[in-house]
Amino acid sequence: MPRRAAAHHAKVGASVLAALTVTALAATGSPAFAAPAGGHSMNQAFARAAAKFDVPRDLLAAVGYGETHLDGHSGRPSQANGYGVMHLVSNPTNRTLEQAAALTGEPLADLRTDTAANIMGGAAVLRGYADKVGLGDRERDDVNAWYPAVARYSGSTGHAAALYADTVYTFLAHGLHATVPGGEQISVTARPVSPHKGSLDTTDVPAQSPDYPSAVWVPAHAENFAVGRSAKIDKVIIHVTQGSYAGSISWFQNPTAEVSAHYVVRSSDGRITQMVRDRDTAYHARGQNASALGIEHEGFVDDPSWFTDTMYRSSAALTKHLCDRYGIPKDRAHIIGHNEAAGSDHTDPGRYWDWTRYMQLVGGDTGGGSSRDGLDFTAYAARRSGSTGAQVKAVQRLLGEQGYVAGAVDGSSGSATLTAVRTYQASRGLTADGIVGPGT
Repeated sequence: MPRRAAAHHAKVGASVLAALTVTALAATGSPAFAAPAGGHSMNQAFARAAAKFDVPRDLLAAVGYGETHLDGHSGRPSQANGYGVMHLVSNPTNRTLEQAAALTGEPLADLRTDTAANIMGGAAVLRGYADKVGLGDRERDDVNAWYPAVARYSGSTGHAAALYADTVYTFLAHGLHATVPGGEQISVTARPVSPHKGSLDTTDVPAQSPDYPSAVWVPAHAENFAVGRSAKIDKVIIHVTQGSYAGSISWFQNPTAEVSAHYVVRSSDGRITQMVRDRDTAYHARGQNASALGIEHEGFVDDPSWFTDTMYRSSAALTKHLCDRYGIPKDRAHIIGHNEAAGSDHTDPGRYWDWTRYMQLVGGDTGGGSSRDGLDFTAYAARRSGSTGAQVKAVQRLLGEQGYVAGAVDGSSGSATLTAVRTYQASRGLTADGIVGPGT
């Protein structure tokens, strides 16, 4: 995920509906958002909010799923400064958080951190947009009539707004079954949809990408990148948006963002949008922008349900193309995560990003022998407390890169390394014995 570019850091036609059924899996070890007030379930929160503001319940749930996979991420903000299951936003051009507070009377703090309040706020904002587009009592009972209101909820206009609304109606058409933090099941029943798009029905289909034929071209705002480059392209940097696909596209078109990436990849179907030309400098990774190509992936670092097979394959095909075109070696020294970029203080793509699988799909070096980074071996012997050597050093480094404090990276497995290994094993459902064998 990019950073604002004050210091030149990085980050966040009508769409074809993806023919798939969406299934969200709970992220192991992911922190839970505050439970709805009074111990009520998320299903109850959706039902109450839908009834209070006369918003179709399944539409409300589909909007939330498209925004966050129904995970409030413990009240932490997205890249666009949005909060909660319904992603209520507070930034210079989108103030749905403040709108929700005015419409519901809920304090801003509760709207950020309490699931029930956040869902109620999202329903209030959606109803407000429905009123503005003139939906009457009978029209509000027709889920298809809500398309313009859903598009407005995106905080964008034109293609980005239509893309957002199309995604929501994909979930309504094909249904979804999500397991949210805490284990509750949230479902939306599949149904035929024929949304009333109004003026958005004539939204221009975006042009084909000038650099990658499989992508569409939707340019970022001129304030969010620099024309030209001051260095040769020599690496690809993998990011996670900390937000939705359509929301990230909208954010990169927002002149106040001062961040961008060259490409954005959608989770559900691998659709790719190019926003900055390869020859130009996107603002996505501090200190690396001049020589790097940035690829954003829809999702949140603490939720593996976003990292679909289709996303991996689509992104890997793009990375392979870029490496072939610009002579970039297909190895982990040149295809790196944002967290691995020199000078970065970011954590994306995070522990759930499957680098081995990704590099296999790229057709690059997945680690089949010794390498310059000291991490790759033909095989790892079992390592345990008291073990020493290069493989222990590699284990310590890998644990550290994923946020587990393993002590000094010195090749000697002491108590800190043992504790880190056990914590890692427990987080993955493995036997927490502290032994780094084949499973670990």
